[in-house]
Amino acid sequence: MFQKARNEKAEGWQREASLSNPDPLEDSSTAAFLKQNASYMVPTYVRPPPVMTKGEGCYIWDMENRRYLDFTAGIAVNALGHADPEMCNLIMHQSRTLIHASNLYHNPWTPALSQLMVDETQRQVPGSPLTQAFISNSGSEANEAALKFARKVAYAKDPSSHKRKILSFHNSFHGRTYGSLSATPNQKYQAPFGPMLPGFSYGSFNDTSSLSSLITPSTCAVIVEPIQGEGGVNVATPEFLQALRHHCTLNSALLIFDEIQCGLSRTGSLWAHSAYPDTHPDILTTAKALGNGIPIGATLVSGSSVAPHIKTGDHGTTFGGNPFVCRIAHYVFSRLATDATILSSIPGKSALITSFFTNTLQRKFPGLFSEIRGRGLILGMQLAEGHEEKAAKIVTAARERGLLVITAGNGVLRIVPPLVISEEEIGEGLRVLEEAVGVVWREGMGQNVEVEGTKGQQEMAGR
Repeated sequence: MFQKARNEKAEGWQREASLSNPDPLEDSSTAAFLKQNASYMVPTYVRPPPVMTKGEGCYIWDMENRRYLDFTAGIAVNALGHADPEMCNLIMHQSRTLIHASNLYHNPWTPALSQLMVDETQRQVPGSPLTQAFISNSGSEANEAALKFARKVAYAKDPSSHKRKILSFHNSFHGRTYGSLSATPNQKYQAPFGPMLPGFSYGSFNDTSSLSSLITPSTCAVIVEPIQGEGGVNVATPEFLQALRHHCTLNSALLIFDEIQCGLSRTGSLWAHSAYPDTHPDILTTAKALGNGIPIGATLVSGSSVAPHIKTGDHGTTFGGNPFVCRIAHYVFSRLATDATILSSIPGKSALITSFFTNTLQRKFPGLFSEIRGRGLILGMQLAEGHEEKAAKIVTAARERGLLVITAGNGVLRIVPPLVISEEEIGEGLRVLEEAVGVVWREGMGQNVEVEGTKGQQEMAGR
């Protein structure tokens, strides 16, 4: 036993010496910290061993002071990177001025943020009907507000109406609270918490032919992600979004766009639907990048089809819209919506990644990947059929070489770096990714390589 333990420790040391960022060993300070504290937390997450303690720009450091290039941005949250200097200054200033006073009183920053989001949306998306905003604390809460508003509109028009049905789509992810989870058709996650809220039905994403039977006079709303993030970075076709708008208008149903992950300039335009004419939603939800790490969500609504039917007391929040988060979000939104340096660079950065996929990964590792999906800096590299389980292994191999990537859907490597990432940093990350894929490729070829997959690297992840 003693000799076996010595051999295992020696193997661990050899492994550490061969990798730039090996996961912490069992006798590390990280492992000791986790053992001391794990019992105090409800075990709802599956995490790899590193404990992240510091971030700057597009890099993040763990407890062992190992540096990682971040291609995850906190799941598309840190669009301005970590520790943005101006954001840090604003946090310090506003925390010393006023953090919270509740929605019983006015504050200067909730209306300032609301006006900024509405004005920029109407400026960059001509014809947008979105004229008012409700500020909450998260993406799931933003979607809960959207779903409640949709049913309230139907009720306000006719309290006796049966117009209560809500349509969403397979492979969507709208959140974990009951309304948003009811709109997320995955039995693996719904079943333990059933029954779900009544009145929800589900369709096939990008199937325009089925919409005439799915959207009927009893439908009060349709909720859809223009780009499904968690579901595998699946991009809605313009025809699908236009058909949704048509059938919603035909049946007096509200169209809700969930742009929590794909919005706020991640595609290169303010909203992912901005590029598509005649697809204006009645409600749009946003969160994630809106606070660059500070918890906030927002629900933008049409001034004609929604706002007139929402009355005092219909919805509310204790923390949502407090002056602290709204001042930070005002700065973040301003940068993401109008910073020409950021916006003009996204197409070129996207092209670097897609070119790498086609000219390097697909050529060097034939048959391993099938396609790359997405727009701008929300991209998904799909592992080919029969190779899907390798995505989790590539995540491990990349992390242990200093690059953070996450998964999506079934066998998809999701690339959602900070929007401020430089082309040099992208090049650095792609070189590490190539090495990581190569390691997993060699393992699959029967060579003397073994990589353990990393579980839990997406929001709706298995244990």
